[in-house]
Amino acid sequence: MSTAVRDVSVFGDAIAYFNEAATLLNLDAGMRAILTHPSRQVIFALPIQRDSGQIEVYTGYRVQYNFARGPAKGGIRFHPGVTLDEVTALAFWMTWKCAVVDLPFGGGKGGVTCDPTTLSKNELERITRRYAAELVEIVGPDKDVPAPDVGTTPQTMAWFMDTYSMHVRQNVPGVVTGKPVEIGGSRGRVEATGRGVSLCALDEMERLGIERAGAKIVVQGFGNVGSIAAKMFADAGCTIVGISDVTGAYVNAAGIDIDGAIAYAQEHQSLDGYRGGDKVSNSVLLEHDCDVLVPAALEKVLTVENAARIKAKLIVEGANGPTTPEADRIFRQNGVIVIPDIVANAGGVTVSYFEWVQDRQGLFWKEAEVNERLKDQLITNFHAVRRVAEARNITYRTAAYMVAIERVVASLKIRGVYA
Repeated sequence: MSTAVRDVSVFGDAIAYFNEAATLLNLDAGMRAILTHPSRQVIFALPIQRDSGQIEVYTGYRVQYNFARGPAKGGIRFHPGVTLDEVTALAFWMTWKCAVVDLPFGGGKGGVTCDPTTLSKNELERITRRYAAELVEIVGPDKDVPAPDVGTTPQTMAWFMDTYSMHVRQNVPGVVTGKPVEIGGSRGRVEATGRGVSLCALDEMERLGIERAGAKIVVQGFGNVGSIAAKMFADAGCTIVGISDVTGAYVNAAGIDIDGAIAYAQEHQSLDGYRGGDKVSNSVLLEHDCDVLVPAALEKVLTVENAARIKAKLIVEGANGPTTPEADRIFRQNGVIVIPDIVANAGGVTVSYFEWVQDRQGLFWKEAEVNERLKDQLITNFHAVRRVAEARNITYRTAAYMVAIERVVASLKIRGVYA
């Protein structure tokens, strides 16, 4: 996921999708009020001594949006554009993402307003440990379980886990997910989001009668999600006719060698100079002739300006919020199927759930078992969304929000309102 993502603008889209689904569910005003207010928002100062000896004060955030189904779950991002509004929007979105794939979590998100590219490893460790220390009372395996996000890594999670464990005087690997395997991370976690994208896509392709062999796939974005999804498609027999990153897009009607492209990107830190296809712009790539389009980079790349020119029969959202509501309406009018982000890219949080489970039981699964469980969890719930969409003649996106909202509302009603 690109650090250029500005998710605060996605919040309006998420609210629009929520309201549409809530109206179809005849959700009463009281329940709407609960679900459109975060349970807790925390802001705090992080004074850090730089390697130079200079003191700088950063701002940290953690939003725990909803606890109806379980502890809050959501990443921590280090980015200069992190704001309370952005973190709240992401926590809101995580609430529905966890619910639609039936995980026993609520939504959460956190971050620090900083530029990690300008900080040394030691400085990043100091920020992470101070951030974790400020949150000791409100995070934990039964309270709130952070994970990596933009600008953070498995190493960040290791520092967070160690700091928390030192404060509570016992080893608590389940306080975060996305950790290195050596200290309680799950096998298959790195590949999980991209794998989930391909699983949803291949399942829908079968329903649509799109044969895997020779199916033309375009993947916009070649980071962790896009590159792994592309490899999964290629391994399934599909032809990847276009890929891209921030340096540009590359198309090849005969098919791109994905293993070669991944090796090139790892060696050169980008696709810049890649010779396995003709170079075009990212905007041209989106409109390239294909059966399946996977936007796995930035938000709001499919808009009212280009939606009518999209040639794909199926769009599978690897990124968060790549489609605007206006574009969504055009796709429906044109018969283009869209598998929304809260389903398609939920593989990561699903395997994060598996990591949390493994940490709590102290028993770790083989990667094949993780992958099998991921497929079952994701596809079972995707089929539940499909049934709602077909029964009510609505889009997968609206159906996904309806399924998620119904699950959260059911938990809220059973638990009642404590006053």
